[in-house]
Amino acid sequence: MIRAVLRDLKSGPIAVQLRRFVVVGAITAGIQMALLWLFVDRAGVNYLIGATVAIEITIILSYVFNNAWTFQASQNTGTAEYLGGLLRTNLVRGTAIPIQIGVLYALVEWASVMYLVANAVAIFLSGVYRFVLDHQWTWG
Repeated sequence: MIRAVLRDLKSGPIAVQLRRFVVVGAITAGIQMALLWLFVDRAGVNYLIGATVAIEITIILSYVFNNAWTFQASQNTGTAEYLGGLLRTNLVRGTAIPIQIGVLYALVEWASVMYLVANAVAIFLSGVYRFVLDHQWTWG
């Protein structure tokens, strides 16, 4: 069963979407990391507040990129459909914010991991959750 799932991820029907989702995620994760660094190290904002704002900014960017490229076959077009998709992805990704912030907090406060490293781990861990929900609901 696990082999079949892994095979589908490599060459199955969602393989192209998953690869594109990962590329968009990597780009927006880099943007999120840069924003977090700017908020914390340059503006002096608490890392949890900075992370929350950076996450919301990249939620919007991710939607724009994923709608145009990753899920172009089921792309949200027209004003109402586009804004509805943005709302759905905000709900999906908004539910991932506590996961990401919780992992970030736990790694920084309890494991003494640098906040940028902890944020990278948190982005990765919440990424699988976001893909499944976006694939099924935002563009499903």
